[in-house]
Amino acid sequence: MLAAPLAPARTAVTRTAYWARLVPLLAALACVTRIPSFAQPLWNPDEGFLAVQARLLAQGGRLYETVVDRKPPVLPWLYQGAFALFGSGSLTPLRVLAVLAQLLTAALLASVARRRWGDRAGRTAGVLYLLVSVGLNPEDAQAATFEVFILPGTAAALWCADRARWGLAGAAVAAAFLTKQTGGAALLPVLWLLHRQGGGLRAGLPRLAAGFAAPVLGAALATDPAGFLFWTVTGSTAYASVTGSELHVLVRALTNAAILAAASAGLLPPVARALRGARGHVPELWLWLAASAGAVLLGCHFFGHYYLQLTPPLALLATAALQVLPRERYTAAVLTSVCSCALFVGWGLLAPRPELAHAERLAAALAQRTAPADRVLVWGMHPETYWLAGRTPATRYLTAGLLTNYSGGRDGPRVGEKYAVAGTWPVFRREMTTHAPALVVDDSRGKPYAPGRLPTLRRLLAAGYEEAGRVDGAVLYTRAPGP
Repeated sequence: MLAAPLAPARTAVTRTAYWARLVPLLAALACVTRIPSFAQPLWNPDEGFLAVQARLLAQGGRLYETVVDRKPPVLPWLYQGAFALFGSGSLTPLRVLAVLAQLLTAALLASVARRRWGDRAGRTAGVLYLLVSVGLNPEDAQAATFEVFILPGTAAALWCADRARWGLAGAAVAAAFLTKQTGGAALLPVLWLLHRQGGGLRAGLPRLAAGFAAPVLGAALATDPAGFLFWTVTGSTAYASVTGSELHVLVRALTNAAILAAASAGLLPPVARALRGARGHVPELWLWLAASAGAVLLGCHFFGHYYLQLTPPLALLATAALQVLPRERYTAAVLTSVCSCALFVGWGLLAPRPELAHAERLAAALAQRTAPADRVLVWGMHPETYWLAGRTPATRYLTAGLLTNYSGGRDGPRVGEKYAVAGTWPVFRREMTTHAPALVVDDSRGKPYAPGRLPTLRRLLAAGYEEAGRVDGAVLYTRAPGP
């Protein structure tokens, strides 16, 4: 009679022992796979953009007013907080947070898999996710940017929905959405699980909606509601066009898909073989993968880091597939994934970074020619130059992209002043008068957003600046002496 109450305690001990063994393994793997992220001061312009935003916010800037981007506020706030605690001269604290984000995602996926298919499945899901999570160009996979930080929210949403915790599931989707809009794709598998619950739909849907709406509304009120809506939802219609750049976009989409497929070489065959005729057994995972693929398609830009959103559902689907395959297939899948991961980690450690070297030389020239209090304008697509030089931008628009619709090498006809985000050029002209830059850097280097193709910028340079030198093809302009 006294033995029955011990069963829950024994289960709790077993659960504790399981996680006591698994979490250190996942933590070690997360650290190893992200070693390359610590090898470079900066991996891509998104990190530079966030670093400059964080410094401006620390100086009293206001998000969506004097500090703008097409993204929600969570990651700029995270960068700002890290800089406040550890200083703004290094991204190492953000690299550590990225490792923790990957570890949390892996642990949540392991928990989902263990609940569905057992202990080995939990270990498999966590390990496979971490192995494939670095399977892209290192500048996409190793950077501490948006996709890395939306993944814990998307995994948490499925974890909560799997346990019918609908308010928390909505909050998790909101956390992902407020990190990057495409994080909202996790809402589809959550809704499917809510629908499958049947009788709980009437009670669960209001909790899910409230859990999602409260954080989003809070973020809007904490910034500027109109600006939040414009910059995160309504103000980027021209950005999604591929007119004139169809081939370029197609090549990038196929290239990054091929790179991720190579990294997933151990996962794709068992998924295709075992689940081709059994999708109904895990429809929410297929829906999650399809929604994530839709997030990659959204905007038609196909940057490599967009593909990171595919990795959590892919890891769970592979885990589900491996439960019904012979053990040798399981071993082959894991070993193949380990080998692929090793290749990508090696790529990250050895890959040259010519654009970073260019930005560093340009930043050195800016620091030499200006004083710390001077404002400068870097007309290009590398906002990290401001951060590396320790100089304040003369405008809230940190890249030429917001003012010209240029992005990712597109060379079509939809680049120019008339394709800018609505209302940006009048603000830019006002800022060039209010905060006239001591130095202007034309870093267009032959791109279609060169000042010669933009009447407003061309007139500004002709009226008050003169060429003062060149650095790696970038042209430096200083203020012309007065009459």
